[in-house]
Amino acid sequence: MSRRGELNEKELNIIKKKVNDEEAFEKFFRDCYLRNLRPATIEYYKNEFQAFRRRIDKELVECNHKDIEDFILMSKQSIKITTINTRLRALRSFYNFLFKNKLIDKNPMKNIKLLRDRQKNIETLDNKEIELLIKTIRQQQTFVSFRDEVMLLVFLDTGIRLSELVGIEVEDVTGNKIIIKKTKNLFERTVYLSEVTQEQLRRYIQIRGHIEGINRLFISQDNLELHPHSIQKRFTKYGNDANINKRVSPHTFRHTMAKRMILAGVDAFSLMHLLGHSDITVTKRYVNMWGEDLEAKHKMHGALKGLKI
Repeated sequence: MSRRGELNEKELNIIKKKVNDEEAFEKFFRDCYLRNLRPATIEYYKNEFQAFRRRIDKELVECNHKDIEDFILMSKQSIKITTINTRLRALRSFYNFLFKNKLIDKNPMKNIKLLRDRQKNIETLDNKEIELLIKTIRQQQTFVSFRDEVMLLVFLDTGIRLSELVGIEVEDVTGNKIIIKKTKNLFERTVYLSEVTQEQLRRYIQIRGHIEGINRLFISQDNLELHPHSIQKRFTKYGNDANINKRVSPHTFRHTMAKRMILAGVDAFSLMHLLGHSDITVTKRYVNMWGEDLEAKHKMHGALKGLKI
C-alpha cells in the first residue's frame, strides 16, 4: 500500500493533539478567573455547560455545527426560547475561546444566531400598588419589616439590582447618594435618593446601629448578612399578602423605576448610567416598550401645544 498520498481526515485526527472536555473547561475557567468575571457569571457558564452535555451524547469539544442545530431543534420542543438563547450565549463564549486559542479546528457556533422571540410586556407597579405594598409591609412594625420598607424605597428610587443592594455597605451611603460598588459590569456608579428615602434610610441606619465585623447596610434580625434569595422570597410574600396580581420582586421595582423616570422625561442616556447598563440598546427597549404612555404624554406636553398657528 502506497504511503505517499496525503493523510485523510481520520488519520489526521489520530496524530492531532486534542483536548477533552475537562481540559477545555480548565483552560476556559482559568481565563474567566484571570479576567475577574463575577462568580455568578462563572457559575452560569458551569450550569449551562452541564445542561448542554445532558442533552447531547458526545463531548462539547467534539460538537460540530449540526450538533448545535440539532440541540436547538430538540430544545424548542420543551424549553422556552429565552432559556435556549441563554444556553447559546454560554456556548458561544466557550467555543469562541477554544477556537481563538486553537484548541479546536472549527467553531461550531459560527453562523449560529440567537432565536427570535416575541418581546413581552414588562410588568411594573402603579401608584396604588406601590402604596398598598408599603402599607402591607408597615403592618408588622418590626425591625425586619422596617428594613424591608427601606429596601423597597431604595429599589424604587435607584433601580439598582438585587445583587447590588446586597453589596451596599454603610460607608457607601452619603446624604442623598449611594456608591454602588458591587456592580454587574465592575464599574462603580453613583445613584441618588429622594428626600423620603433619605429620611427613612437615616432612621434605619440609626436603628441598625454599629455591629462589629458586619459592614453590610442591610442585615438580618440576627445581625448577619442577607442572602438575595431570602429578600426575593419576602417581597413575593408581601405581594401575595397585598393581593397584587403581578410579580413583586426587585426586578419589578427596577422596571418600575425605569418607566417612571422615562415618563418624567429622563433621557435614555442618563437612565442608562443610573441603571448601570453597559449598552444603551437595553435602555432604549424600555423607551419603546412604553410608547403608548409617551404618546399620551406628548399629547399633553408636545412642543407645539398652546401655539396659535
